[in-house]
Amino acid sequence: MAAHNELGKAGEEAAVRYLESKGFVIRHRNWRFKHWELDIVAYKDGEVRVIEVKTRTRDNFKSPIESVDRQKRKRLMRATDAYIKYFNIDDPVYFDIITLVGSDGFFDIEHVEYAFNPMQS
Repeated sequence: MAAHNELGKAGEEAAVRYLESKGFVIRHRNWRFKHWELDIVAYKDGEVRVIEVKTRTRDNFKSPIESVDRQKRKRLMRATDAYIKYFNIDDPVYFDIITLVGSDGFFDIEHVEYAFNPMQS
């Protein structure tokens, strides 16, 4: 496995542990529909949270949150729409971003809840 894939996998594992420690129930990881993917779909307090995970090393100068641009948000919304229809979801759905910066399983984690509104993207 390529080093960047290993870093991403380690970051996603850390994100799941973080979310579970905050009381989130993980519904799905890496849920795919056609060519779209949702990193993590979690549930807490009657809300479905679609969580995009971005992991970077400390020497990467681009902020992880910057990579969730307008085009990425549109893909997330399309995948989420498919998810909602597939599982017949009737609960409110929100988008979060978790950024992890570090390496070797030692990450600084930032959880941006309600990161963007689909109506504004």
